[in-house]
Amino acid sequence: MRNYNMYDLIQKKKTGGELSRAEIDFMVKNYTGDIIPDYQMSAMMMAIFFEGMNEEETLFLTEAMAKSGDMLDLSAIKGIKVDKHSTGGVGDKTSLALAPMVAACGLKVAKMSGRGLGHTGGTIDKLESFPGFTTEICVDKFINNVNEIGMAIMGQTNELAPADKKLYALRDVTATVDQMSLIASSIMSKKLAAGADAIVLDVKTGSGAFMKEEKDAVLLAEEMYRIGNNAGRKTIALVTDMDQPLGLAVGNSLEVKEAIETLKGNGPADFVELCVALGAQMLIAGGLALNQEEGEAKIRATIKDGSALKMMAGFITAQGGDAAYVYHPEKLPGAAIIEPVFSPGPGYIEKIICDEIGRCSLILGGGRVTKDSIIDLAVGIVLTKKVGSQVSQGEVLAYIHGNDSGKIAEAKERLLGAYKISENKVEVPLLIKRVIS
Repeated sequence: MRNYNMYDLIQKKKTGGELSRAEIDFMVKNYTGDIIPDYQMSAMMMAIFFEGMNEEETLFLTEAMAKSGDMLDLSAIKGIKVDKHSTGGVGDKTSLALAPMVAACGLKVAKMSGRGLGHTGGTIDKLESFPGFTTEICVDKFINNVNEIGMAIMGQTNELAPADKKLYALRDVTATVDQMSLIASSIMSKKLAAGADAIVLDVKTGSGAFMKEEKDAVLLAEEMYRIGNNAGRKTIALVTDMDQPLGLAVGNSLEVKEAIETLKGNGPADFVELCVALGAQMLIAGGLALNQEEGEAKIRATIKDGSALKMMAGFITAQGGDAAYVYHPEKLPGAAIIEPVFSPGPGYIEKIICDEIGRCSLILGGGRVTKDSIIDLAVGIVLTKKVGSQVSQGEVLAYIHGNDSGKIAEAKERLLGAYKISENKVEVPLLIKRVIS
């Protein structure tokens, strides 16, 4: 690899120049290897922040970060491997129900997930509600499980896209996080390194999402869609609503229970709608459905015939968990105190400030303030009213599940402040705002 002068590269980018693949590879490799100092990479990130990156540069950066560590080789898995990524939100337990649905249709689901930092745990934390379950499995077992069962979820290793981890930490302290090419390449570098053939993206927008404005979420979705397809991965992106919590449950074991109920055919309407829509797109990406209508019919059939629930049980067992909890979710961790929150007046639910509901869960102990925080898997909130619902004075808006009366009182006050009630009838918001394919 040719040695470039970092000073010249910074100068080139800050004056609107275009970086080549070789220049970006040099920069990423040498920064990851501690040869390029933080102060020079900070200057480069700021230059990119103001000058932007074109489509080619964004792809080159993504691929360089993906190749900075392990590139998972899934060629031993028979057939097309599909992955799904969500930009996250409040009550987003989609992978828990979606992966078994898609795998029950015969499409291989090979997913890497992380732990959560924020209002609730990540997919891995939620799955650890099952006693004995682990995502700390070797690559060989991961591949074998996908081949034998149809799906597996493993934890992200430190060797997966290490350049992204280092660059993100730098961007976080230099106010350069919110640049579209940098956000998209950060997410997609990990997806490319994870080895799936097809990727379906769920980009959230609203008060509970990273992208508060729909136009920004669309731009991010389009950017990631282009990266994935330019990198040779069949990629589809959906922009979906996160202006209120997804489903009714917010909190780790509560969300697991809701996912199980969804697989039994008893899920909340919005959560079912999202799972079915995403599942259909995953089947299209994997070549098992020609269009949305056919894909949705196949996904719904796995709920009706019980094959998705059976798939979840098999997946939990294969990774060390007790599948009895799938069929008896009442055995999952439960809170000592369940307290109702009553509506202060009559009317229609006009707004639920989504991120405030997330903070309620965090107050109760359902999330992490730091990486070392210990999550209480049992706590959280179960809503009974969503935007558009009619409510009477004194009717229950939600139930708080907690293990500390002081924390419950604080969460209750915050939860009431998150609801806005109107005298006029309110339309139910559109859940799926855009499909980019």
